[in-house]
Amino acid sequence: MLHVRVICPSEATDAALAVLRTEPGATLITLHRGAAVEPTGDLIEADIARECANDVLAALSDLGIPSTGGILLDPVETSLSEAADRAEEAAPGDPADAVVWEELLAQTHEESSLNLVFLAFITIACLLAVVGVATDSPVTVVGAMVVGPEFGPLAAIAVSLVRRDFRLARRSALALLVGFPVAMGIATLASLVFEHAGWITVDGINESHNVDFIYEVGPFSLVVALLAGAAGMLSLVTSKSSALVGVFISVTTIPAAGYAAVAATLGEWHRAFESIGQLGVNMVGIVVAGVIVLQLRPGHGREGGPVHRFKRWCAGML
Repeated sequence: MLHVRVICPSEATDAALAVLRTEPGATLITLHRGAAVEPTGDLIEADIARECANDVLAALSDLGIPSTGGILLDPVETSLSEAADRAEEAAPGDPADAVVWEELLAQTHEESSLNLVFLAFITIACLLAVVGVATDSPVTVVGAMVVGPEFGPLAAIAVSLVRRDFRLARRSALALLVGFPVAMGIATLASLVFEHAGWITVDGINESHNVDFIYEVGPFSLVVALLAGAAGMLSLVTSKSSALVGVFISVTTIPAAGYAAVAATLGEWHRAFESIGQLGVNMVGIVVAGVIVLQLRPGHGREGGPVHRFKRWCAGML
């Protein structure tokens, strides 16, 4: 269930209430006339099933409420209500199949913005990868994977391609095109310092076989990227954050960038280019898988989506 809070001018209140009252998946509707102070107006609250969220939000938006007031959406973690249970049963489809587009767009928008926090995380992740390569430490490399924030912009690109939101695509691409060069540049400077101190040597890198997977591009590189991208997008649309951590550990985007910086510092250009190739394969695979997952899921949580049709066919066979 989702909790929707609507602040609207009094002249739009009756129409907004009609939208919620006619929706089988909406329940626990409350009205507080004159409760809104800035902007002035009425406050409407309701709980709605995820399957009908896109239709409800679209209908409320058609009333001009986003420009005159506001619509806020929050997940309901726990609900003890028979009315809420009936609303979920009345809403067509399955809540696990529903993609709430406004929720997904808001989440990917926040995680795909180029800012100091994004640059800090991606730089720290690259520096951890450099240390992991220099010390032949897979544990440190995994730490770099977890810290890396690059999945956010990649997921946002997948969402933007499906929704044809090219402004979101440009912002996400900018975050990657600026973030990776900046992080790799700082990682290269750190590698030069480590090399000057004698902490990184060509022989040491050649003997570091525990991290060879970072730059060795093979058929499984694309397979892992596709699987990780699919799992990552599913974790976003179903709010399964624990699965997203596993995605971070699966793909070698940040470690590949760090390895390229170390290899370039030591003049191992073939490994540097192989690492960049690994980085490109993983990024493309994640985006492609994300697009596929979103295309296969029901567009509005209603009947007729491929997943729902498959479930209905299975039910008919039993």
